[in-house]
Amino acid sequence: MRDHARFAVITGGATGIGRAVVLRLAREGAHVIVNYVGDPEDAGAVVREVTGVGGNAIAVEADISVEEDVGELFRAARATFGRPPNLLVNNAGIESPHSLLEMELDDWKAVIDVNLTGAFLCSRDFARGLVEVGQPGVIVNVSSVHEQIPWPTYSHYCASKGGLKLFTGTIARELAEHDIRVASVAPGAVQTPINRELAEDDEKREAVIAQIPWGRLGEPEEIAAAVSWLAGDEASYVTGSTLFVDGGMTQYPGIGP
Repeated sequence: MRDHARFAVITGGATGIGRAVVLRLAREGAHVIVNYVGDPEDAGAVVREVTGVGGNAIAVEADISVEEDVGELFRAARATFGRPPNLLVNNAGIESPHSLLEMELDDWKAVIDVNLTGAFLCSRDFARGLVEVGQPGVIVNVSSVHEQIPWPTYSHYCASKGGLKLFTGTIARELAEHDIRVASVAPGAVQTPINRELAEDDEKREAVIAQIPWGRLGEPEEIAAAVSWLAGDEASYVTGSTLFVDGGMTQYPGIGP
């Protein structure tokens, strides 16, 4: 079913899960803003793929950890389609391994600023736009199994996703009166560029797969399907909660909380 009423902003939409979400929503008829930062090549390729099949997408560069950039992102989105977006997918995220004893403040801030502060800035501007015109909408935050599962040398990443969990629930309560739903999808181990080492290192890949009851890594398209469902009318009674899409990883007895 094509939904021409849906107008989505996907942060980090040029690669990995974000790219899969862009393509899924565009196939369903949504107008899509592909947010990216840095090299425009991947974002341009996604836009060409969408427009090549009759979809509607544009790429907008913005560093979502910078307040001014986020403001420009949503102004550009509104100017492009003449109305505020009614779906936000906070997908952009970064990670890097640092033990607590070796982590510098800049290492900590880089991850928190993108993964958590970026979600706050985008959610705030998105919600302001909808409340201004009195329209409903949906925010889908891309969290992680590590909002629940500790991950040594990634304490900053786990903190960002744990924070995102309670941010999701709290703003879901605040925004319900404005008919804006907020939910999270939490991927497990998914084969994306950020997990490139799993494709290149058989031993590491098998060690991760051993933690997944379903016995394989996830695909970006499987996360995109969950995002699409959470954003749609069939999930109209879902707000404030997290949908884990992890092959049962959070149920594995060796790594649970």
